[in-house]
Amino acid sequence: MSRINTNVASMNAIHNMIANNGKLNTSLQRLSSGLRINTGKDDPAGLIASETLRSEIRGIEKGIKNSERASSVIATAEGALNEISSLLLDIKGLLVESANKGALASSEIDANQLQVDSAINSIERISNSTQFNGVKLLNGNLSYSTTSVNALELQQVRIQSAKLIDGADMIVDVQVTASAQTGSVFMSGAGLSSSGSLTIQLGSNRGSTELTFAASAGISAMAESVNAVKEITGVSAFISGTTASLNSVDFGTDSFVSIEVLGADDWENMNSGLPLGMQIMLSSQNPDIGDQGSLKDYGIDVTATVNGALTTGKGRELTVRTAILEAIIDLSIAQSMSTTSSSFAITGGGADFAIGAQVDAIGLASIAIQSVAPSQLGNVTDGFLNSLKSGKAQEMKGTKLMTAQRVIDSAIENIAVMRGRLGSFQRNVLETNMNSLRISMENVTSAESSIRDTDFATETAAMTRAQILIQANTQILAVANSLPQNVLALLG
Repeated sequence: MSRINTNVASMNAIHNMIANNGKLNTSLQRLSSGLRINTGKDDPAGLIASETLRSEIRGIEKGIKNSERASSVIATAEGALNEISSLLLDIKGLLVESANKGALASSEIDANQLQVDSAINSIERISNSTQFNGVKLLNGNLSYSTTSVNALELQQVRIQSAKLIDGADMIVDVQVTASAQTGSVFMSGAGLSSSGSLTIQLGSNRGSTELTFAASAGISAMAESVNAVKEITGVSAFISGTTASLNSVDFGTDSFVSIEVLGADDWENMNSGLPLGMQIMLSSQNPDIGDQGSLKDYGIDVTATVNGALTTGKGRELTVRTAILEAIIDLSIAQSMSTTSSSFAITGGGADFAIGAQVDAIGLASIAIQSVAPSQLGNVTDGFLNSLKSGKAQEMKGTKLMTAQRVIDSAIENIAVMRGRLGSFQRNVLETNMNSLRISMENVTSAESSIRDTDFATETAAMTRAQILIQANTQILAVANSLPQNVLALLG
């Protein structure tokens, strides 16, 4: 080399030293931070994928925490409902005891009434005081609000869950497609002759009894006899001309009416033996019923579409379960027996839990927690729990203890169903969601780690290589810088 103004070898050594220094600095940064990607230039595509996965991880973390808190809310409500259930069972025991009026003094009944009043007041207190993080749970604060419910068409509407997207109202349209029916049999004819009486066994799903109609009894008197034992048999009679329709009190396939003329060997002889041309038949339009030993007719459940989804009810009660709506709708008798439509709107309320990784309809779990105040436990037909208090219609010293029995049974069922629904939500929605999210967290975190985290084995090898190269570069640069001195030998 005979030129000294430009030392190309030195420049080349410097260039490689700068590159190797950069590689060493990158390795040191990765090893000190534990991350393979520290800036966008490290891996632009990997950074985009990693940030997307990090977003998912953060959403999953919060979904798990939200589910845990939601489970605590449900557990708090369920614990209070357990206490209410115990109080209701105590009230039932007091009611049954108070019905034994022939063996109890009035003072004992008054003492029982005092305990009932105290238990009902305790239920009221639990309803108003149960809360989580300042939010009341059992006073109806977390039930859904509805409008435009026509009580003449929809006797009771209980919304259990509704996903109101961005707070928008949900319109619920109920279209009856097949009407509900009671079990029915018919007695046709003017009445009995003066030559003999008639004994029948009459019953339904509620109970049965034996009825004897006196000689010369007219069809109206026979219907009155049937209605007189309606509380036992669950069968009521309606007169139209000379035909009495005997109908079960309840609707649906679980209800029926059965009738048998006692002493008849078969149905054909039974009908032919009825005086004055009387007949007992399944249909007022089809008296030819064949040769049967007894008659039994079942009711029919209502069938309807709710927002287009086909729903088969139980009696007059429709249970709707779709992805965005769960509700129990009790149709009025008139509405259930017609094929007309009715609609209402859900305007808000309920408890919404964001248990997914995203804030969307899929990750939203909604549930209603209805009020358990004594004025809400029971049913619209028989009354509510507060009617058992002193001075009210179903008090212990009153005469309507059978109605009180139905009220308390209905209240016990209300609480049991609510506890079951909350327990199912906690177990089948929240706990399974937490398990699923934890598995997702593990897999997504593993994917993100494989993209962004430092592989220490690989990076340590890279750092060692860079260190060796820098040391070599330093030696080579020293040699390269000394080469121009060789020209001095030419100057002698």
